[in-house]
Amino acid sequence: MSALTVLAPPGEFGAPTPDELFTLPPIIPGVDWFTKPVLLAMFASVLVIAFCWAAFAKPKLVPRGVQNVAEYGYIFVRDQVARPFLGKDADRWMGLLLTLFFLVLVWNLMGVVPVLQFPVASHIAFPAVLAISIYVLKVYLGVKHQGPVGYFKNMMFPPGLPKPIYLLLAPIEFLSNMIIAPFTHAVRLFANMFAGHMLLAFFSMVGFWFLFEALTPLGAPIGVLGVIMTIVLTGFEMFIQFLQAFLFAMLAAMYINGALHADH
Repeated sequence: MSALTVLAPPGEFGAPTPDELFTLPPIIPGVDWFTKPVLLAMFASVLVIAFCWAAFAKPKLVPRGVQNVAEYGYIFVRDQVARPFLGKDADRWMGLLLTLFFLVLVWNLMGVVPVLQFPVASHIAFPAVLAISIYVLKVYLGVKHQGPVGYFKNMMFPPGLPKPIYLLLAPIEFLSNMIIAPFTHAVRLFANMFAGHMLLAFFSMVGFWFLFEALTPLGAPIGVLGVIMTIVLTGFEMFIQFLQAFLFAMLAAMYINGALHADH
């Protein structure tokens, strides 16, 4: 179901609700898990794989077409995400960070693609899976490189502070790194995509209903305003979608760096 198909009863305007927009029926009757978000997530994975394969399977010395676009994306992730946070370890983790960036970006952009019109990350399960994967990787790398005792010691007991401070600081650092960080990693992406989809659905519904359904003198002006707001918010939403993909990959790089090297 797209934002434009959420229609109010004849003669009465009804704003789209979260249940109408995000609770979608199964595509195949009886297969409850196979819904539109799942299909789009699978489609996005195929798109990212095909894009990277087309770009890098047989790279040319002078890039053209798909390879040229992919290299711009690679350079952006390398220079803005990997190197600032991972330094000499950047190249080692570029595969993971580039995949995260492209996958989340495609997930998000599906919210403004005609017909598709659904940002995959607006369902909390999808960003949660990625965030949990990064969380597990972070803990694994931290224990591997700093030792089980050293990892939690460096996290909870930064040196150089008065010992009584640790009574307050240690549990705060533990909660921040082990619980709050992965939670906010997922929720930040989810909340932005959820809110953006709601706004676009609302203003597109205003435009459609007041232009074609409302029989009032003010119907046309309000409808035109709704259309204008939909266009403006679509442009703004595309910027947010790119920004959230960047932030998700950036936070992943920060967590990986914190696991590889003690912060203090």
